[in-house]
Amino acid sequence: MKIHKTAIVSPKANLAEGVQIGPYSIIEADVNIGKNTVIGPHAVIDSHTDIGEDCHIFQFAAIGAPPQDLKYNGEETRVVIGNHNTIREFATIHRATVADIGVTQIGDHNLIMSYCHVAHNCKLGDHVIMSSGAALAGHIFVEDYAIISGMSGVHQFTRIGAHAIIGGASAVIQDVPPFTMAAGNHAKLYGLNIVGLKRRSFSEDTITALKKAYRIIFRSSLLLKTAIEKVRNEVDDLPEVRQFIEFIQTSQRGVCR
Repeated sequence: MKIHKTAIVSPKANLAEGVQIGPYSIIEADVNIGKNTVIGPHAVIDSHTDIGEDCHIFQFAAIGAPPQDLKYNGEETRVVIGNHNTIREFATIHRATVADIGVTQIGDHNLIMSYCHVAHNCKLGDHVIMSSGAALAGHIFVEDYAIISGMSGVHQFTRIGAHAIIGGASAVIQDVPPFTMAAGNHAKLYGLNIVGLKRRSFSEDTITALKKAYRIIFRSSLLLKTAIEKVRNEVDDLPEVRQFIEFIQTSQRGVCR
């Protein structure tokens, strides 16, 4: 381990082999940091925080602070961050309240850029990108490979589907289905994230099927229940199409239109 002499590290913190702690950073008790993770200068890692292996936390990031929720009464909830994550300057990630999942959870291989905020009880999957200034309110679930562009805000209890992309400076107040593009205030859908799907090597057959499903559900005059039944009858039964339909059917807040 390489711990700068000006860093303050609690003797009750658990640091694995190869961890680096930069100047003036603070690591509190009940913090677990995995192998080869780098904590830059002036970062603060509050108690009840787990950080995995090969992560890079940049200067002035603040992780594990109590949630900004008036219902929070000091319960010992946690932030759990997986492996290979990059968290840039001034990003903030707060630990959870005891509601629902009871933890703020970040998966693997995520990029959280400068000045981003991840509030209490959020759950991010893997390979998520949050561009600078993006903010998640509490209880938000962001699925794998989603992208939230800069200065966008997402309303609490909202879901962002896998491989979806949110345009810059958007205000998202309803669920964004997987594989789609959404933008605006309030955010609306603008079709499939075709560029993202091609970059992720989705087949032409899959993209064609998703296009057809999207048109039936969002660009026809059919009631939602009828449109979904039409998709089931007329569109190839692919895993991505089933994922698309299931996300819409299970939405609690409704989906962007």
